[in-house]
Amino acid sequence: MNETASLRARAEIDLAALRANVRALRARAAGAQLMAVVKSDAYGHGAIPCARAALEAGATWLGTATPHEALALRAAGLGGRVMCWLWTPGGPWREAIEADIDVSVSGMWALREVVAAAEAAGRPARIQLKADTGLGRNGCQPSDWPELVAAARTAEQAGTVRITGLWSHFACADEPGHPSIAAQLGVYRDMVAYAEKAGVEPEVRHMANSPATLTVPESYFDLVRTGIAMYGISPSPELGTPADFGLRPVMTLAASVALVKQVPAGHGVSYGHHYTTSAETTLGLIPLGYADGIPRHASGRGPVLVGGALRRVAGRVAMDQFVVDLGGDVVEVGSEAVLFGPGDRGEPSAEDWAEAAGTIAYEIVTRIGGRVPRVYVNETPADENDAQAGPDGIRADENESPPDPT
Repeated sequence: MNETASLRARAEIDLAALRANVRALRARAAGAQLMAVVKSDAYGHGAIPCARAALEAGATWLGTATPHEALALRAAGLGGRVMCWLWTPGGPWREAIEADIDVSVSGMWALREVVAAAEAAGRPARIQLKADTGLGRNGCQPSDWPELVAAARTAEQAGTVRITGLWSHFACADEPGHPSIAAQLGVYRDMVAYAEKAGVEPEVRHMANSPATLTVPESYFDLVRTGIAMYGISPSPELGTPADFGLRPVMTLAASVALVKQVPAGHGVSYGHHYTTSAETTLGLIPLGYADGIPRHASGRGPVLVGGALRRVAGRVAMDQFVVDLGGDVVEVGSEAVLFGPGDRGEPSAEDWAEAAGTIAYEIVTRIGGRVPRVYVNETPADENDAQAGPDGIRADENESPPDPT
């Protein structure tokens, strides 16, 4: 019995797999720097340990959505370049400037706020201008780009900002051959050319997310931003499996079977009795539910490896638990139930759960909640290939449990 067997449930995070994934992605985008995206608590894997492992494997940037996520990296002692991009009015601009964080600017309101914060801090802000090339989310529209570029250049000449990057984001890079991919690349090139003609000299130009890093080499430019692929999950089944790209899933989600009992034929299982036993059988209780991030939409369909065989969720997923029909098999209380992992033992994948729930694998791993402890394995690089030291030289604590990303 290993030291984690007594846990109700655990998300085992294999940092050697993460480091190997980062190296594989760097090799694919050779010539470009790699930003390890650790937003949303590293897609549920634990931002601080995963950021450290990514830096050890040669990532040169860390990326977050919110400034608070970026500031948490600095508070943990992580050096190097950090960028964050999802700002709202009144955000912690000054704190980010003083922590040497690159901040994204998509409109005039944000430029005004970051300039004021830089003046208050008495030091220039590092900013990256984001272009909306067709995604229609954050980013500056082409029609507004001249105004934003001109104002940013004025601020740069005044010494209040340094424009370190020009960037954008794809809408459909996970759909091979989608016409928007080429269209967005064309718009991006035009917007970059305009900014550079106006005097902007960016350190990095970047557009490639995980799917583009895997399939659109013309999008690499100076930097690729890898999120879900870094955690060993394919951005889309249409692109291929993780193994097709030399990637390995980093998270294994498992629980200890909490109860095993015999029930007669015709016995209802879980709320609403959407599942009824067809014959006398054995039921196993798995102590994970939608409060832990197990999707209720996977009721009746979610796959689980228990007792050496694949089972399906029997009936509805409840808040804290669900049931599997063991079909009369003998399974001991305390046996391991594996919901998903890399597949070495025949266990399901996060993609299998995504299919069962009608969603994407990003959501499956990211939604695993804070009461499921993260258990980190292979924290220390074991060989020469793993031994690219990060800038801070700090390793994650073996029993560190990351905060709930909410």
